[in-house]
Amino acid sequence: MREQLPSEIEDFRDFTWHRELARRVETAEEAEQFIGRAGFTALLTDRRHPGPSLYIAVCGRRDAQLPRNVQKDPESSLTWVLKDEIVRRGRVYYGKIARSKAMFIAPRMIPHFMAIWGVHKRDEKRRLSEPARAILKALRREWEMATADLREDSGITDRKAFNHAIDELQKAMIVVPGEVVYAPKFTYIWTLAEARFPKQLAERINRGIALREIARCFLDGAGMTVPGELARVTGLSRPDAGLGNRALVAEGYATSPSLGTYLLAKE
Repeated sequence: MREQLPSEIEDFRDFTWHRELARRVETAEEAEQFIGRAGFTALLTDRRHPGPSLYIAVCGRRDAQLPRNVQKDPESSLTWVLKDEIVRRGRVYYGKIARSKAMFIAPRMIPHFMAIWGVHKRDEKRRLSEPARAILKALRREWEMATADLREDSGITDRKAFNHAIDELQKAMIVVPGEVVYAPKFTYIWTLAEARFPKQLAERINRGIALREIARCFLDGAGMTVPGELARVTGLSRPDAGLGNRALVAEGYATSPSLGTYLLAKE
């Protein structure tokens, strides 16, 4: 992917995605500001994956690569600590959404992601599995529950089935981790996404507009996108990614010098 990009585009991404030592992220406040500017970002992807990443921003270099033993690596450890604090603060959206990848979403982009991946209450019975609905029913009684309590109250005691259902609810943008607790033992405290972002999740966005704005958000930080890149970063299908990018060309926000390649239009 990197070999296809001009050096000026790489330099542009170094600045916007904090791949420079002088712009490295070190605090939760700086991380939230980075997410706010990027619009959305992965948690722990490295140089082998396109798109913005909190881990790369913590490292402050474009060639950052996760080591095999992440527990002993100071940069990946700091990324994980920042993630826990961001989750606790609840100012940006965090969860496993597209393709069950852990990612952050700035509040302004939540309605657009909801329009693509979200499941509304009227559609839950049709679109959610039975285990996911059982977990959701239990959580709606309490609003916040630790993993063990939620497994017991929902009746989904099989660990694999529970984890699969929780991932399903996260992808549907219904349930999010609200806090991470390490003592007396490690657990997530789960909560309803609408409890933290009621206004954004209630907003109704046309699907075509959502595709366009997700494409715009990525192009603003990337400067240029090559075939398949937007789909890989966001989890959109390639046809949907193409629809979003072509909408930007139609309004003059981007140009397309070749099939599947899009550039920010020069002012």
